[in-house]
Amino acid sequence: MATFVMQSLGLEVSAINTVEYSNHTAYKQVKGRKTPADEITELYDGLKQSYLNDFDMMLSGYCPSAEVVQAVGKIARDLRFNAMTKPGSFFWALDPVMGDEGRLYVSSDIVPAYKALLNDADLILPNQFEAELLSDTKITDISSLTHAITLLHRIYRLTHIVITSLRLSVDNVPSRTETLSVVGSTMRSDLSPRLFRIDVPAFPCFFSGTGDMFAALTVARLREAALKAGLDHTAHWQSPDSVAPTNLPLAEATEKVLASMQSVLRKTMTARDKEIHRLEKVQSPGGVNSLNEGTGEEGVRDRQLKQHLRETKAAEVKVVSNVRDLVHPPVDEVYRAVAVEGKEADPGTGDALPDELGVVKVGGGEGATHQT
Repeated sequence: MATFVMQSLGLEVSAINTVEYSNHTAYKQVKGRKTPADEITELYDGLKQSYLNDFDMMLSGYCPSAEVVQAVGKIARDLRFNAMTKPGSFFWALDPVMGDEGRLYVSSDIVPAYKALLNDADLILPNQFEAELLSDTKITDISSLTHAITLLHRIYRLTHIVITSLRLSVDNVPSRTETLSVVGSTMRSDLSPRLFRIDVPAFPCFFSGTGDMFAALTVARLREAALKAGLDHTAHWQSPDSVAPTNLPLAEATEKVLASMQSVLRKTMTARDKEIHRLEKVQSPGGVNSLNEGTGEEGVRDRQLKQHLRETKAAEVKVVSNVRDLVHPPVDEVYRAVAVEGKEADPGTGDALPDELGVVKVGGGEGATHQT
């Protein structure tokens, strides 16, 4: 999905797949394999030997092992090294896919593997659970969220952060389940956050691939907004301190991303409901398929599996048929960012950490020091 979305918005994409699956895992059954780390490295080396690695952006997503995370990190560092003399000419958006709703769906050694790479990323796109893992902070409200983002800015020198799928309480009152929040920040030169928030309706259905769609749209829209703001020759596309949270290119990009996504998902939900209604008629007593059903416990399990597969297929995100909404976010679906005021972590909290090479990233620019 990510490749199609970025291509639809005019980006030339070279994709290296970290898995080769017959279908996504929400179907609960899949054929294929996870791409080994050495194969990912080999594919990148193939691009490099033909001088096809002149990328100005990189988006990384699901990595099936810690070794793959490390291989992806080496690719990003190689591209960063190539762009050292041209600030702003390479930008890495890292989506640290690890789990959701309190549950890891990768091996636990992937968490420290991602932490070792955060110093090198320009933007991270975790969901609430992933942000908790990376910041070692339980996020329950605006105060704890602000603390987590502040730590990520200060410890890892992350310029841009967007946290998705947030359910935040206000004055100890849980958020409404029908609303999700997206909170982003671009740090100032003193490493303090500039927080903005956008609330969106939550759909009563699971859609697989929405994280990929969000990440891909963000890459395209942030590039567009950074160029518009004249930041393409500025390290990490970091806005001057005078820019307010709601006027950040990251905020502008996120508004367009959510406008597109809400439109596509609403239309997907409508199509899904129609298909579910059709399936219910077909499966009802006396329906065309009712005479072909088995009996006993095996028959029950078979019917349950088939029902799950049909419902999962019905909920496939309709990105191709709604590509216009990706390119032209509907004007009636504009979600405006609002500034977030929250208590920050103690300014003395969170010293920069060296990576596995002993390098400590300092300040808001390209500089680095070597720790021995």
